[in-house]
Amino acid sequence: MPPRETPNPKDAIRDRALALGFDTVGFAPAKLGGEAKANLADYIARGHHGDMGWMADTAARRGDPQVLWPEARGVVVLALNYAPGEDPMRLLTRRERGAISVYARNKDYHDLLKKRLKALARWMHENLACQVKVFVDTAPVMEKPLAQAAGLGWQGKHTNLVSRDYGSWLFLGEVYTDLELAPDTAEADRCGSCRDCLDVCPTHAFTGPYRIDARRCISYLTIEHKGHIAPEFRAPMGNRIYGCDDCLAVCPWNKFAARTMEPAFLPRAELTAPRLADLAQLRDTDFRTLFSGSPIKRTGRARFVRNVLIALGNAGDPAQAGIAQDLLDDEQPLVRAMAVWAFSRLAGPAEIEAARARRLAAETDSAVRAEWTRNPQDRRSGTA
Repeated sequence: MPPRETPNPKDAIRDRALALGFDTVGFAPAKLGGEAKANLADYIARGHHGDMGWMADTAARRGDPQVLWPEARGVVVLALNYAPGEDPMRLLTRRERGAISVYARNKDYHDLLKKRLKALARWMHENLACQVKVFVDTAPVMEKPLAQAAGLGWQGKHTNLVSRDYGSWLFLGEVYTDLELAPDTAEADRCGSCRDCLDVCPTHAFTGPYRIDARRCISYLTIEHKGHIAPEFRAPMGNRIYGCDDCLAVCPWNKFAARTMEPAFLPRAELTAPRLADLAQLRDTDFRTLFSGSPIKRTGRARFVRNVLIALGNAGDPAQAGIAQDLLDDEQPLVRAMAVWAFSRLAGPAEIEAARARRLAAETDSAVRAEWTRNPQDRRSGTA
């Protein structure tokens, strides 16, 4: 009998990954080029990471897979498609409704992605006699440069991965291994002269192509930022209450992306276009119940209602002034401050002055006091 052929480990890994439900798979060397490291160092040096101190703390491991795991020889880069069935920017005209980023309208993708990554890693360890480590975007991994090196797409001008097959709608994860795996052909940058993603940003967060200042990004402000949102960003936020899809949604490559069929990524009805008036009135227990299993739950009720109140103020419906007024005495300063801002945009001058007179003297938080003492005309015009 002729000797039995040994399967190519790359083919076997790819087949197994696709069988587990991943949409696309690629292979990259366990190293990054000097440009990726330099870009990361420059990003941190400029302070563009904002409150995300963990990025600076883990820069050495993030910039070099060999520092993260010296035994690593190859990286299996995997992706899941989460493309929506319609343009998420349509919701921005429904100002009484909250716009939640596409990725957060159902289950937390980290849970599903990590489960499948672990299943693949276990299979690799048992069947290919290799050592493995699993990483998602909560780990210090520069996943987008690795994905480009693995041929899954390229890092677009909006700094996110763009795929010829899935547009800008991919979740990424990695399995590091000590196996020597021939890397796939890296993908070329295909953005060309297009700058749609740069021009659409409501807060002008892009300092240039492929460069973003997170401190101006609505996704960062509504999700990562723990403090009060600066006045200059409030009106541009519109009704975006958790994340921002604008730069992703306008990418021309999205025309090739078919809607995700993954049940965990299909939008829950109550998170697709929720009423701001309902969300603003969530108490802590209600918040945790509504967002059980959702990435929004990690943000916490105070930060989330902070965002909702900004959207409520931007909606400009005087009939909702009472909702903001009810939150002027909330126990959380983040909520009280934005309740003042929203109330000042929705209520009449006499109501505003009466509320200010009752509360300012007793207010102990400096940020809330500052909101009460801002020029009312500036608050109503959106300049403060």
